[in-house]
Amino acid sequence: MSTDIDCTPLHMNQTTTTIMHIARVFLITHTFAALCALSMQAHAWGAEGHRLIAELAERQLSEPARREAIRLLSLEPGATLVSIATWADETRSPTTAPWHYVNFPRDAGCRYETERSCVQGACVVSAIERQAALLASEAPDDVRLQALKFLVHFVGDVHQPLHGGYADDKGGNTYQLQVTGRGTNLHALWDTGLIQQWEGGTPALREAIERETHGVADPSTPAQWAEQSCRIVAADGFYPSGHKIDEGYVRRWNPVLVQRMAAAARRLSVLLNQALNRSSHGDSGRVR
Repeated sequence: MSTDIDCTPLHMNQTTTTIMHIARVFLITHTFAALCALSMQAHAWGAEGHRLIAELAERQLSEPARREAIRLLSLEPGATLVSIATWADETRSPTTAPWHYVNFPRDAGCRYETERSCVQGACVVSAIERQAALLASEAPDDVRLQALKFLVHFVGDVHQPLHGGYADDKGGNTYQLQVTGRGTNLHALWDTGLIQQWEGGTPALREAIERETHGVADPSTPAQWAEQSCRIVAADGFYPSGHKIDEGYVRRWNPVLVQRMAAAARRLSVLLNQALNRSSHGDSGRVR
C-alpha cells in the first residue's frame, strides 16, 4: 500500500499562500481604484465627446468666423478648436467648477430661474452668456481667446443631460449603478460610458452625429438648453430601474445622446458665427 507524501517544505506553502493573497488584494484594490477614478475624473461627454462637438461645429462656421477663430488661435501655435475643447476641464478651479453645470431643484419643474438656479452667475447658463459676450467684444485678443476656449467647452457641457440635472444627487454623481457587474454612477455613464461603448467606436459615433447636425439651428437660449437637459433627466426610465444598466437602457438612450451632441454642435456654430464675425465691428487695429 503506497501513500503519496507532500514533500514541499511547510515554509514554501506559507510563502506561496502569502504571495497569492497579496496579489488578490492588489488586483481588487487597483480595480476598485480604476472604477472610482472613472467616476471622479469624468467630465461632460469626456474628452472625445467634446472634441467631436468642436469638430462638427467648426465645419459649420462661416468663412469670416473661421478666419477670426484661426487668428485668435494663432496666439497659441498649433491650437485648434478641437484641441481647445477640453481646456476648461484641464484648468478647472474652485471658481470655474460651477460654470460647467446648473442644478435644478426637483420641485422646479425644470424651469430655469436665475435667482434660484444660478446664484451670483455661478452656473453654465450665465457662463455661456458671459463668454459669448466677451468673445464678441473689443476685449484684448488673449481675453477673447480664453472666452473662445470656455465657450467651446460650456456649450458641450450644457447639452449633457446631467449637467442640467438635480441638485439633490449632484447631477447623478451620487446615483450609483452596476454596469456589467462593475460599480460606477449615472453621471459618469453619460459623461463617458455610453460614448466609450459605442458600436464601431468614434468614427461610427461621428457619422451618427453628423446625420443629425444638418437641421436649422433653433433660436433658443442657453437657459432653454439647460431646461431641455433637465427634462431628459426627468423622463421616465432615465434613472435605471434597480440601479442596473442593460442593453435596453443603452438602446433607448443612445439616440438621445446623439441628438444632444448634434444640437450642441449646431448651437455652438451659431454662437461662434455671431461672436466671431468681425465685419460689423469698428477698426480695432487688429489684423483681419
